[in-house]
Amino acid sequence: MLRGIPKILSGDLLKIIRDMGHGDMLVIADANFPSYGCGKRVASALGSNAVEILDAILQLMPLDQYVDDPVSLMPLCGDDKDTPPIWAEIQEVVNKYNGKTDIKFVERFEFYERTKNAYAVVATGEERQYGCIILKKGILREGEAV
Repeated sequence: MLRGIPKILSGDLLKIIRDMGHGDMLVIADANFPSYGCGKRVASALGSNAVEILDAILQLMPLDQYVDDPVSLMPLCGDDKDTPPIWAEIQEVVNKYNGKTDIKFVERFEFYERTKNAYAVVATGEERQYGCIILKKGILREGEAV
């Protein structure tokens, strides 16, 4: 156990977010996502949902302030028309740590391609659809707590 570290973050996941550099992408994947087929590195968090993992990660990792899309989601596909409630939960957590942040949408197959280029994927047990998130790591400014 460590002070100040959310207990749902495994040692593997802590190492991943520590080793990432500015602009590297981290994908938080729902249970339906092909995490192991698309990801170079995969950290398992199957006992947690995507919003819990997002909250834990953003307690430690800054988002990129120099891009238009520090957070991206997959848009509705096919005949799906109703906005998934999970999107509001994601927005709330992002705003909590990053201030008001516009979340961008990335077409499904482009999302898969970005995942292949991401630093790592966190495979969660999220059962709700549209619970996949791409985060771009930012920087800590000089003097910020490390």
